[in-house]
Amino acid sequence: MQDTWHTIINLSALEPNDVTQVIYNNQTLAVYDTTDGVFVSDARCTHAGANLCDGYFDGRNIECPLHQGLFDARTGNAKAAPATRSLKMYACRVHDGEVQIKLPHL
Repeated sequence: MQDTWHTIINLSALEPNDVTQVIYNNQTLAVYDTTDGVFVSDARCTHAGANLCDGYFDGRNIECPLHQGLFDARTGNAKAAPATRSLKMYACRVHDGEVQIKLPHL
């Protein structure tokens, strides 16, 4: 089975230097416009399920709005309690002005 690229949002629709919520295929994703490029993760905190798109984003790290767990938006790594499990990250790219993620071919 080969992976394929799926467009989730136009680059111009992103909140500059911020996190943007995207619903794709009934899944809530967080798209981060970081100082190091664009990255995509599941939008739910691994601690209590809060929507990270409502959290504070400093250009590299996203803070959960519920309990202030902290994640590196580039790697998904948990950086501060109570978050201990990393976020699910998606391989992504910017292609022809669109943000795309790599998913298994359905």
